[in-house]
Amino acid sequence: MNIFAIGDLHLPGGDDKPMNVFGAHWEGHWDKIRADWRERVTEEDIVLIPGDISWAMRLEDAVPDLEQIGELPGRKILLRGNHDYWWGAISRVRDILPRDMYALQNDALLLEGIAFCGSRGWTCPQGETGEDARLYARELLRLRISLERARQIQPQGPLIALTHYPPLAEGGAQTPVSDMMEEFGVGDVVYGHLHGASIRGAFAGEVNGVRYHFVSCDGLGFRLYQLPAPVGTGA
Repeated sequence: MNIFAIGDLHLPGGDDKPMNVFGAHWEGHWDKIRADWRERVTEEDIVLIPGDISWAMRLEDAVPDLEQIGELPGRKILLRGNHDYWWGAISRVRDILPRDMYALQNDALLLEGIAFCGSRGWTCPQGETGEDARLYARELLRLRISLERARQIQPQGPLIALTHYPPLAEGGAQTPVSDMMEEFGVGDVVYGHLHGASIRGAFAGEVNGVRYHFVSCDGLGFRLYQLPAPVGTGA
């Protein structure tokens, strides 16, 4: 069993939204991802998708995109991104998910002896006050709830966390999110959100025993990223 990750699929959501407006390299991006996915992923594998899944505004419009993902091999774990406006009440989201597809929200999931958890996150306010600070604090609370649940179902084993926004500041500097990852003994964190020129500022590597993996699809050349073997024995 292998674990893969790819974020920011930005599927059209029923509107046939062209992604090449963000650069010629986005032309046919979903076809590239699917070809790589089918070549490398088996039904026993796990694929993590940390947000910005579909441009759909309503849940029913996201169904075709979710079904396309569901047709691909492997078990998929989804997290909400800042553009997933279709993602409303979690019970409704889970009701329409295809087989072997899971949605994380204020909870955790145990598969193959590994606990998966996470929260969308937000832009780190860095001492500022206002709306960004409020949203960041709310996401920290949601992350703690998810991490606590993960350690309830997996007290000592490996834990992998998903976030949409970068969990570290520029250059891998610590944040309250990364502090929390260390507190709970997270082994690996996958995240996306960054595109274009911002990709140059994405951090990938290890900080204080936690491995961070940047998996925005354009940053990966529209190929899935394979995580190393999980690590971590508990907080």
